[in-house]
Amino acid sequence: MARNRRGQQAREAVVEEVDGGLAELMPDRERARGWTLLVDGAPQSHVDLDDPSYLDFEYQRRIGHIVDLVAPPGRPLHVLHLGGGALTLARYVAATRPRSTQQVVERDTALVQLVRRALPLDPGARIRVRGADAREGLAKTPDGWADLVIADVFSGARTPAHLTSAEFLGDIRRVLKPTGWYAANLADGPPLAYLRGQLATAATVFPELALVADPAVLRGKRFGNAVLLGAAQPLPVAELTRRSAADPHPARVEHGRALLDFSGGAAAVTDASAVASPAPPSSVFR
Repeated sequence: MARNRRGQQAREAVVEEVDGGLAELMPDRERARGWTLLVDGAPQSHVDLDDPSYLDFEYQRRIGHIVDLVAPPGRPLHVLHLGGGALTLARYVAATRPRSTQQVVERDTALVQLVRRALPLDPGARIRVRGADAREGLAKTPDGWADLVIADVFSGARTPAHLTSAEFLGDIRRVLKPTGWYAANLADGPPLAYLRGQLATAATVFPELALVADPAVLRGKRFGNAVLLGAAQPLPVAELTRRSAADPHPARVEHGRALLDFSGGAAAVTDASAVASPAPPSSVFR
């Protein structure tokens, strides 16, 4: 391994075929032990092994705020992650809430093996990774187990259809504690039909909802990520709004009547009508 001008070892990319395509772990030139995971050219995760509390991707910072607010600071959580990537959010929970118990369900076992080998987990972190489809793993989770369920599942840059329905969300509600929250990473672009449908679907399961996204995405100006938050009890919308607005790339939080108006009367999605999320335009990853 070569050395750069500062005498540090220059890291090389790690490239391997995994079940979902070509995985690339690219070194972050600005962080000594930072890495970005791409699958078939689509950015999936960023990890800083020296500081797992650092979240580089916008949507992951927004989910990080949710992790921070779901319970009093430092309290251990039971967290179910549907989709693993580079295990960025599981690492964040372990770093910010020690003694948390976490289950990660990731279908791509070859990707999990690559990540475990190249980006090893803290041996003290209580993170169990299960190789299974997200819905199959969810079905095996006990009733009322989770403080937080995070859904971040993409196949070929699209969320599979069977993970977009009211039946799927109903099973998530089953595994949540009465005070538990559901957070999902959704991706859509104009005319935002998919995002509106997911809001309508979530409203059939969760009485309390919020949506966090870049204002340009909410206005239908560009393709991007939005984080959907659902719960059975009132959410700390004011604090979530404050934190989201203070991010390097500020986000807007919609809730209540404004969120209902945003959904625009879209129909809820069922297993029978479900379709995968839209494919991002090729320009998104350039």
